[in-house]
Amino acid sequence: MYSSHHTNSSALHHFTLSLDGEIATLALGAEIATILHPGFVVFLSGNLGAGKTTLARGILRGLDYQGKVKSPTYNLVELYKISRLYFYHFDFYRFNDPMEWEEAGFREYFNAESICLVEWPEKAGGLLPRADLQFFIHITGTDHRRVEIRAHTETGRRCLKQWQTLRNPGQ
Repeated sequence: MYSSHHTNSSALHHFTLSLDGEIATLALGAEIATILHPGFVVFLSGNLGAGKTTLARGILRGLDYQGKVKSPTYNLVELYKISRLYFYHFDFYRFNDPMEWEEAGFREYFNAESICLVEWPEKAGGLLPRADLQFFIHITGTDHRRVEIRAHTETGRRCLKQWQTLRNPGQ
Protein backbone atom coordinates (compact mmCIF):
# COMPACT_ATOMS: atom_id res chain seq x y z
CA MET A 1 0.00 0.00 0.00
CA TYR A 2 2.69 2.51 1.00
CA SER A 3 6.26 2.70 2.16
CA SER A 4 7.89 5.32 4.33
CA HIS A 5 10.99 6.78 5.89
CA HIS A 6 11.68 9.75 8.12
CA THR A 7 14.52 12.11 7.49
CA ASN A 8 15.40 13.26 10.99
CA SER A 9 15.94 10.48 13.52
CA SER A 10 16.64 12.67 16.56
CA ALA A 11 13.47 14.77 16.33
CA LEU A 12 10.75 13.77 13.93
CA HIS A 13 10.12 16.90 11.82
CA HIS A 14 9.88 15.48 8.30
CA PHE A 15 8.49 12.21 7.02
CA THR A 16 8.10 10.89 3.45
CA LEU A 17 5.65 8.25 2.20
CA SER A 18 5.00 6.59 -1.13
CA LEU A 19 1.30 5.95 -1.80
CA ASP A 20 -0.16 3.60 -4.38
CA GLY A 21 -3.69 4.64 -5.28
CA GLU A 22 -6.67 6.34 -3.74
CA ILE A 23 -7.21 3.64 -1.11
CA ALA A 24 -3.72 4.27 0.31
CA THR A 25 -4.39 8.03 0.40
CA LEU A 26 -7.68 7.49 2.24
CA ALA A 27 -5.93 5.12 4.68
CA LEU A 28 -3.21 7.70 5.37
CA GLY A 29 -5.90 10.29 6.09
CA ALA A 30 -7.67 7.94 8.50
CA GLU A 31 -4.37 7.30 10.31
CA ILE A 32 -3.60 11.01 10.55
CA ALA A 33 -7.07 11.65 11.99
CA THR A 34 -6.09 9.68 15.09
CA ILE A 35 -3.52 12.31 16.10
CA LEU A 36 -5.52 15.47 15.32
CA HIS A 37 -7.27 17.44 18.03
CA PRO A 38 -9.10 20.78 18.37
CA GLY A 39 -6.87 23.77 17.66
CA PHE A 40 -4.90 21.91 14.98
CA VAL A 41 -4.02 23.55 11.64
CA VAL A 42 -3.13 21.35 8.64
CA PHE A 43 -1.95 22.56 5.22
CA LEU A 44 -2.27 20.45 2.06
CA SER A 45 -0.05 21.46 -0.85
CA GLY A 46 0.21 19.91 -4.30
CA ASN A 47 -0.75 20.32 -7.93
CA LEU A 48 -4.29 19.96 -9.22
CA GLY A 49 -5.32 16.32 -9.05
CA ALA A 50 -2.59 15.39 -6.57
CA GLY A 51 -5.05 14.03 -4.01
CA LYS A 52 -5.48 16.85 -1.49
CA THR A 53 -9.26 16.44 -1.25
CA THR A 54 -8.89 12.64 -1.15
CA LEU A 55 -6.55 12.99 1.84
CA ALA A 56 -9.06 15.37 3.47
CA ARG A 57 -11.82 12.80 2.86
CA GLY A 58 -9.67 10.13 4.56
CA ILE A 59 -9.11 12.39 7.56
CA LEU A 60 -12.83 13.08 7.88
CA ARG A 61 -13.65 9.36 7.60
CA GLY A 62 -11.03 8.71 10.28
CA LEU A 63 -12.84 11.22 12.50
CA ASP A 64 -16.01 9.16 11.91
CA TYR A 65 -17.73 11.67 9.62
CA GLN A 66 -20.25 9.68 7.55
CA GLY A 67 -21.63 12.35 5.20
CA LYS A 68 -20.51 13.45 1.76
CA VAL A 69 -17.10 15.12 1.55
CA LYS A 70 -16.62 17.52 -1.34
CA SER A 71 -13.95 19.92 -2.49
CA PRO A 72 -14.67 23.43 -1.21
CA THR A 73 -13.17 25.05 -4.33
CA TYR A 74 -16.25 27.13 -5.15
CA ASN A 75 -17.48 27.75 -1.60
CA LEU A 76 -13.94 28.33 -0.24
CA VAL A 77 -14.84 26.51 2.99
CA GLU A 78 -16.90 23.49 4.02
CA LEU A 79 -17.86 22.97 7.66
CA TYR A 80 -18.15 19.44 9.01
CA LYS A 81 -19.65 19.13 12.50
CA ILE A 82 -18.43 15.93 14.13
CA SER A 83 -19.84 15.50 17.62
CA ARG A 84 -18.64 18.71 19.33
CA LEU A 85 -15.79 19.29 16.88
CA TYR A 86 -15.90 21.89 14.11
CA PHE A 87 -13.77 20.78 11.16
CA TYR A 88 -13.21 23.52 8.56
CA HIS A 89 -11.96 22.42 5.14
CA PHE A 90 -10.68 25.40 3.14
CA ASP A 91 -9.65 25.58 -0.52
CA PHE A 92 -7.99 28.84 -1.59
CA TYR A 93 -7.23 27.82 -5.17
CA ARG A 94 -9.44 30.62 -6.54
CA PHE A 95 -7.76 33.39 -4.52
CA ASN A 96 -5.92 35.94 -6.65
CA ASP A 97 -4.62 38.02 -3.76
CA PRO A 98 -3.71 36.97 -0.20
CA MET A 99 -5.86 39.80 1.18
CA GLU A 100 -8.93 37.87 0.00
CA TRP A 101 -8.37 35.56 2.98
CA GLU A 102 -8.35 38.48 5.40
CA GLU A 103 -11.37 40.12 3.77
CA ALA A 104 -13.35 36.85 3.88
CA GLY A 105 -13.21 36.88 7.69
CA PHE A 106 -11.77 33.38 8.00
CA ARG A 107 -9.36 34.27 10.81
CA GLU A 108 -12.02 33.57 13.47
CA TYR A 109 -12.36 29.95 12.25
CA PHE A 110 -8.80 29.22 13.41
CA ASN A 111 -9.44 28.71 17.11
CA ALA A 112 -8.93 26.23 19.95
CA GLU A 113 -12.28 24.50 19.32
CA SER A 114 -11.80 23.64 15.65
CA ILE A 115 -9.52 21.79 13.25
CA CYS A 116 -8.68 23.77 10.12
CA LEU A 117 -7.46 21.98 7.02
CA VAL A 118 -6.31 24.24 4.17
CA GLU A 119 -5.78 23.32 0.53
CA TRP A 120 -3.64 25.80 -1.45
CA PRO A 121 -2.39 27.68 1.66
CA GLU A 122 0.19 29.54 -0.45
CA LYS A 123 -2.68 31.50 -2.05
CA ALA A 124 -3.25 33.24 1.32
CA GLY A 125 0.38 34.32 1.52
CA GLY A 126 1.76 34.67 5.01
CA LEU A 127 -1.58 35.66 6.52
CA LEU A 128 -2.61 32.20 7.73
CA PRO A 129 -1.75 30.95 11.19
CA ARG A 130 1.23 28.61 11.24
CA ALA A 131 0.43 25.01 10.29
CA ASP A 132 1.05 22.30 12.85
CA LEU A 133 1.47 19.81 9.98
CA GLN A 134 1.90 20.36 6.26
CA PHE A 135 1.49 17.70 3.58
CA PHE A 136 3.20 18.13 0.22
CA ILE A 137 1.66 15.70 -2.28
CA HIS A 138 3.68 15.00 -5.43
CA ILE A 139 2.32 13.07 -8.41
CA THR A 140 4.89 10.40 -9.34
CA GLY A 141 2.72 8.30 -11.66
CA THR A 142 -0.88 7.69 -12.68
CA ASP A 143 -1.85 6.22 -9.30
CA HIS A 144 1.33 6.93 -7.37
CA ARG A 145 2.08 9.78 -4.99
CA ARG A 146 4.98 10.83 -2.80
CA VAL A 147 3.81 12.62 0.33
CA GLU A 148 6.12 14.70 2.48
CA ILE A 149 4.78 15.47 5.94
CA ARG A 150 6.43 18.31 7.84
CA ALA A 151 5.81 19.43 11.40
CA HIS A 152 6.06 23.20 11.83
CA THR A 153 5.17 23.49 15.52
CA GLU A 154 6.02 21.62 18.70
CA THR A 155 2.45 20.30 18.73
CA GLY A 156 2.93 19.06 15.18
CA ARG A 157 6.22 17.37 16.10
CA ARG A 158 4.63 15.59 19.06
CA CYS A 159 1.70 14.43 16.93
CA LEU A 160 3.97 13.22 14.12
CA LYS A 161 6.02 11.28 16.67
CA GLN A 162 2.81 9.80 18.12
CA TRP A 163 1.67 8.79 14.63
CA GLN A 164 5.04 7.14 13.90
CA THR A 165 4.78 5.19 17.18
CA LEU A 166 1.25 4.03 16.30
CA ARG A 167 2.42 2.89 12.85
CA ASN A 168 5.50 1.08 14.15
CA PRO A 169 4.85 -0.14 17.70
CA GLY A 170 7.94 -1.35 19.49
CA GLN A 171 10.41 0.85 17.59
